[in-house]
Amino acid sequence: MKKYWKLFAAALFAGAALLSSCDNGTEAGEEPTVAIGKITADVTTANVAVTISNATEFYYAVVEASAGAPATEDYRNDVEASATSVSLTGLTADTDYKFYAYAENADQTSAVVSSDFSTLPEGTAPEYVEIAPNTELSGNITESSLLKADSEYTLSGGLHVKAGATLKIEEGVKIVAVDDETPDYILIEQGAKIDAQGTAQNPIVMTSQLDASGAWGGLHICGYAHTNAGAGTVSEIGNAPYGGDNDADNSGILRYIRLENTGFALDPEHEANGVSFYGVGNGTTVEYLQADNGSDDGFEFFGGSVNVRYMLVTNCTDDSFDWTEGWNGRGQFLVAYQDSEATLGAACDCLMECDNNGNDFAAEPVAHPILANLTLVGSGSDSQGIRLRAGTQAEIYNAIVTGKTKCITVETEETENALADGTSKLENIAMSSELVSEESIYTNDDFVAAAGNSTDYVNGLTDKFYGTLEGGATPSDSFFMQADYKGAISTDNDWMAGWTNR
Repeated sequence: MKKYWKLFAAALFAGAALLSSCDNGTEAGEEPTVAIGKITADVTTANVAVTISNATEFYYAVVEASAGAPATEDYRNDVEASATSVSLTGLTADTDYKFYAYAENADQTSAVVSSDFSTLPEGTAPEYVEIAPNTELSGNITESSLLKADSEYTLSGGLHVKAGATLKIEEGVKIVAVDDETPDYILIEQGAKIDAQGTAQNPIVMTSQLDASGAWGGLHICGYAHTNAGAGTVSEIGNAPYGGDNDADNSGILRYIRLENTGFALDPEHEANGVSFYGVGNGTTVEYLQADNGSDDGFEFFGGSVNVRYMLVTNCTDDSFDWTEGWNGRGQFLVAYQDSEATLGAACDCLMECDNNGNDFAAEPVAHPILANLTLVGSGSDSQGIRLRAGTQAEIYNAIVTGKTKCITVETEETENALADGTSKLENIAMSSELVSEESIYTNDDFVAAAGNSTDYVNGLTDKFYGTLEGGATPSDSFFMQADYKGAISTDNDWMAGWTNR
């Protein structure tokens, strides 16, 4: 949330003492200072390196260079005084800008400092700095960087891609997390991008030296799309902010990527998913991804509007797919598969765990993804197949759900009311058990009465999850490809061939 100056411009530019601010331990009499370092800009975003000292508050503004000094209301202080960089988004292509900044503590205000920069013309490709093969990746990427095709890299600790920079990963790249006690992960911050495009014949592989689930911390992407979790949201790993009001935000491209052995335990309550989508917008392209052998979720959506297609989760022992905080994207051709507890040594949780907001079931915007062509095969455990709860809405079409004693459960009044009044829809679903209703608002009778649903499906899939059933209908939304059948993958259209572990 923006916090604008409530001070007179004359006081600012004279460097006069300002209204008192919170005390974070800065000694009285110490003069606050700000220095602006390197500014890395692309077409519409930039990352500004800053050094701030002796300050409790930090203020900055960015204006077009031709506009002159910013007005007092143009300044904002949504960046902590401990920050080392500022991410700028929503800039205009091929434009000259000026960045202004100052800091304050309870006693003094620093001088205003400024620096010029320019965004790139529309359509300009970033100039990439090539990272040599066998390099150990760690720390911050502040300028667009390239991992060369068919090369191997190691990952040690957190790798943060900062605003204004793009991490380009070419086909056949293999990234291997080192075996140590440090959380190894890749995090794309707000205003940064990832361009990771493998091919079916030559995928990108992100894995670990230790061939075991939970060995590393996965991929995390933070965008400027919505979340209903309120202000100040930060990622579970890497402590990076996410969320905003730009549901069309573009964090890049993910295509033909296999992520193995994710789920590093940060503490007893937090483990890292295969890919975590934090407020990621629908300008981002996500398709042909596999999360394999993870000890937490395969793919989790924290708000946002990102759309996904051709997604496979195999043997991730928490939930295969998970959403919360108001995700409202689209998804098609989604597969989850869980081996038995005897095989894995662990009982898997839900195939899909689906929340609006666990702290406020009515939080807005309400989660309402639209999903079609799902094949979800459980481990035989007593946990749910699809668990709709905590106020979530959803439209799910053309699905096969099997291998769970409770293939679909619905919980909380908000979730069940949305199903009962038609806001949410479950249609053309074949599953192997009756629907379980916690509130008895939307019941198994309601489910069976809906178009194309059944509760007596006997698993007839081959090779774990291949096969479809007649009797589907493609949603009218333009995102969806024509696929008028139940299930995600047929034997005559093997979109998993070549790039997946099966």
